[in-house]
Amino acid sequence: MFATYLIGLREGLEAALVVSILVAYLVRSGRRHLLGSVWAGVGFAAVVSLGFGFALTFGPRGLTFEAQEVIGGTLSIVAVALVTWMIFWMASAARSLSGGLREQVDRAAELGRGSLAGVAALAVGREGLETALFLWAATRATARDADPSAAPLLAALLGILTAVVLGWLFYRGTLTIDLSRFFTWTGAFLVVIAAGVLAYGVHDLQEAGVLPGLDTLAFDVSAYVPPTSWYGTLLKGVLNFSPATTVLEAVVWVAYLVPVMTLFLLRSRRRAPRPTAPVTPAATSA
Repeated sequence: MFATYLIGLREGLEAALVVSILVAYLVRSGRRHLLGSVWAGVGFAAVVSLGFGFALTFGPRGLTFEAQEVIGGTLSIVAVALVTWMIFWMASAARSLSGGLREQVDRAAELGRGSLAGVAALAVGREGLETALFLWAATRATARDADPSAAPLLAALLGILTAVVLGWLFYRGTLTIDLSRFFTWTGAFLVVIAAGVLAYGVHDLQEAGVLPGLDTLAFDVSAYVPPTSWYGTLLKGVLNFSPATTVLEAVVWVAYLVPVMTLFLLRSRRRAPRPTAPVTPAATSA
């Protein structure tokens, strides 16, 4: 549950920051009449994201087992690629996010309300689609190996609601946060989660017969970490840990985690000496 809460919080906070910056800039530049376009774009992005999540959840059920595994494994790998790109992009773009959005607002305002709605829809929709895909991939293994539960989705919803509250506080100017540090810590944890999602995506492809080695185990600790135990469920839900892991899953997990985490931490360390001012929508950079 914590993993899905973190995904909802981080992705939701990115979207909330975008909306708070857009709204604050329009208000302070005397363009309140354009706020309706922003909210229309946000609403459209939310509907599209929910529809995408619904299609992921209920779409593959009428297919054969092998087809479901191929789709699940492929989308899990796509989700990992997207979240990896998102982690590095947000780490580098956090300081210039506000300035870039203001330039887009100025250009869109000149073109009309529809253009401004498009800016809001694209900015928020990207986060929404990424969230839907990664949440689906992260919860798919847990839902299969344990009793299906709505708890992970409720945790993700709680994370999103927390992000909305934080975004509102940013807009009001009553809360500041070191975004560089926040995205560094959450980014590192998401790298670990993504490694587990990638390994399970490979497992799906092995079950579908696309990849070999389903019967070749690197280790099997099921006797010590029963999948139905509370700690087995916790490890599966947070880290996507499988007590019976194939050699290919283990190799993929290590091959992703070690270089990606190393590059991410090195990049974060290079940014650390630079002072980061507290971020509010009124600041010149977010």
